[in-house]
Amino acid sequence: MAMSVGGSGGRMSEMNVTPMIDILLVLLIIFMVIVPVIPKGLEALVPQPPKKLIDVLTPRAIVVQVFDQSGAAPTYRINDVDVTYAELLPKLTEIYANRAERVMFVKGSDHVDFAYIADVIDIGRAANADHIGLMTPRIQAGQ
Repeated sequence: MAMSVGGSGGRMSEMNVTPMIDILLVLLIIFMVIVPVIPKGLEALVPQPPKKLIDVLTPRAIVVQVFDQSGAAPTYRINDVDVTYAELLPKLTEIYANRAERVMFVKGSDHVDFAYIADVIDIGRAANADHIGLMTPRIQAGQ
């Protein structure tokens, strides 16, 4: 804002912004009053308990265990059922054929080579397992 000082009695060519500021302040007050009145909420879905208790009690996890045989080829288990290396792919394919959740865990003994674990992971991918996790032994207190 500039102020003209002088004796000329001509017209001022500057804009008077005082009415604009008044309108701006009125609009600001109106919006400050209206905005808290508008209801806001988040839609949250609460987990529902399962409809069938049987589904909760049945084991859904598939654990493939690889055991070291001290120099020989390792042995394999699927959920505590002994299988051979040749049976791994057909058994896992049969298990995952009718499942929506295709999760597999691989657990190896302490002295087994990781190449055997990697083979089991590849077989799990070939059997259409979506998620494959590695199980590690828990660290015991005092060791």
